[in-house]
Amino acid sequence: MMARETGILADRAIAALFKSGRLTSERELDLDQIQPASLDLRLGTKAFRVRASFMPGPTHLVSDKLDRLKLHVIDLSEGAVLETGCVYIVPLMERLDLPAGMSASANPKSSTGRLDIFTRVITDYAQEFDKIPAGYSGPLYLEISPRTFPIVVRRGSRLSQIRFRVGNALLGEPELLQLHNDQVLVAASRPNVSGGGIALSIDLTGDKEGLIGYRGKHHTAVVDVDKKAQHDIFDFWEPLYSRGRTELILDPDEFYILVSREAVHVPPLYAAEMTPFDPLVGEFRVHYAGFFDPGFGHEAAGGRGSRAVLEVRSHEVPFILEDGQIVGRLVYEHMQEKPEGLYGTGVGSNYQAQGLKLSKHFRA
Repeated sequence: MMARETGILADRAIAALFKSGRLTSERELDLDQIQPASLDLRLGTKAFRVRASFMPGPTHLVSDKLDRLKLHVIDLSEGAVLETGCVYIVPLMERLDLPAGMSASANPKSSTGRLDIFTRVITDYAQEFDKIPAGYSGPLYLEISPRTFPIVVRRGSRLSQIRFRVGNALLGEPELLQLHNDQVLVAASRPNVSGGGIALSIDLTGDKEGLIGYRGKHHTAVVDVDKKAQHDIFDFWEPLYSRGRTELILDPDEFYILVSREAVHVPPLYAAEMTPFDPLVGEFRVHYAGFFDPGFGHEAAGGRGSRAVLEVRSHEVPFILEDGQIVGRLVYEHMQEKPEGLYGTGVGSNYQAQGLKLSKHFRA
């Protein structure tokens, strides 16, 4: 099958960027670093604690701003603790030299979002976070601010991921509805398609025990971002139960892990992204937009019934969420070609066929 001219780059094309020198890295790639439709980005050796988050702007290098705003420098070569409520800037190992027709965008990895670690990729001369303009050549930096748990990171830790695209590959609403009719993108009897995306709603009915989600605890031990199944759930999370009610009051500035009512499907020739929800609809947001790789929820890749885990935070006022309320939208884009590896099929996927699930760091 011929590759499309526009679309999201698949794993094979990302590997080709390294071969051609358009992508470079300080050290050899990790074996599972290239995902079906994205590349994991790795932390470099130093973290700069800064007074505040900043945008470089069209006339400044990130390094210029760091010279002025840094409070101290932390060595990550042996691992270090990043504290909650602080802002850190870390130069990344990967560097870009994009061709004129290729842009990129970044997002936290699933596990990063589920730990309530706020991350954004910054480039030199940036005027937007997580957006890398076509033709950008230069270094990448990651802004990191742990919100709920202090974390341990080290050189090589992977908190963020980047997607590369040629042209505009976004599906419009008629195309999205047609794809849903053909391949069922969300398991809903009447899909809500507007604003260029397909709606996801919240499930507050709970599982057979009535478990509807988790709320993050405060003043916990540290979470090592590179270690799986290291921590007891109850040391970090308070389980939430429905108790016969189908609503949940979100307390201001608390962090919740909840789950979508609908199962989600991303066919192999498409990639999806959850967009931050419009605050005009309510005083909360699904906190971390996220990438959904080709094959997520795809039956042939073992993902039938995969639901979207939602990281939710209320804003200034308490807010009542009700079962079935829309909390986010998935937008879909064309892939340039089908990836060699689909999500869930031997590419180290942690969340295929998931229901309500905490990050991989906690023992089930």
